[in-house]
Amino acid sequence: MKKTGVGITLTQHILNQQRENPEATGAFTTLMNELIVAAKVISREVNRAGIADILGSTGKINVQDEQVQKLDVFSNQIIIERLQHIGQLCCMGSEENADLIDIPPQYPKGNYIILFDPLDGSSNIDVNVSIGTIFGIFKRKSEETNIDLLLSDVLQPGINQVAAGYFLYGSSTMMVYTTGNGTGVHGFTLYPSLGEFLLSHENIRIPEKGKIYSVNEGNYQYWDDRTRRLIDYFKTKDKDTNRPYTSRYVGSLVADFHRNLLKGGIFMYPADNKDPKTSSGKLRLMVEANPLSMVVKEAGGYASDGHGPILELEPARLHQRTALYIGSKKDVDLA
Repeated sequence: MKKTGVGITLTQHILNQQRENPEATGAFTTLMNELIVAAKVISREVNRAGIADILGSTGKINVQDEQVQKLDVFSNQIIIERLQHIGQLCCMGSEENADLIDIPPQYPKGNYIILFDPLDGSSNIDVNVSIGTIFGIFKRKSEETNIDLLLSDVLQPGINQVAAGYFLYGSSTMMVYTTGNGTGVHGFTLYPSLGEFLLSHENIRIPEKGKIYSVNEGNYQYWDDRTRRLIDYFKTKDKDTNRPYTSRYVGSLVADFHRNLLKGGIFMYPADNKDPKTSSGKLRLMVEANPLSMVVKEAGGYASDGHGPILELEPARLHQRTALYIGSKKDVDLA
């Protein structure tokens, strides 16, 4: 039979992985399919935000002490509404919500937990910079779905994630995800005319060493000496180590990470003394650092907080913050 020229869809890819797991029940596939629908809706609204009066701030402050953007609220609501009824989740956690999000009593519950940043980089919305949705999926520790969920079910190290990934809303909309354990990292691009994500980047591998460093150097004066020396190292000319590196920093974590995943390099958000709240780092461990760390590890890279692997950190709080060094392994090993 002659091929149509249409690539494998994201749904087909998830189903293929399901078939390779003899213990699969279809619950994960259902969860992912609804998440994909939510991302399509968010992508549509991001593309029409400038003419739909959903750009800008709501005037409110979220649990992270950040200005809440209108698209933040919309994206958060869409994800919650699409996922709460499917019967595969026992709870959700969002950057925008101070507490865990319970599944309404009228809906069945499952064993999965999804933690997400509904719209990473939202402070860049008004200037049309790429933004994204980041997610990580766990299974609850206790197997019984009819017992009350404990916070300890949620506060697991990132190495326990069963899947992680992100949606990138830019010149095109992409999804990049992994289920770990050697399954690879795969990227899918949304084809608007079909309304489907099609496989465009199969088995992504990050270069072992890059030539890009991504960091907000405006915070240089607030870093410790060790961090300053690291940045100076990347900027210093040395032919033997192929330096200096090129500086590339958008200010949208998911956009900076995606570029470095494909091109090689290191993204850094060090701890600083600018604000007591960020003395141990600014990025959220559970909804930002853990998911991207799972992706980069499966792609052959590495993620550290400057002391050890991000994926091995034992979280104490839902909204715990961390420093983050993530990207090509040889570059992150220097941090």
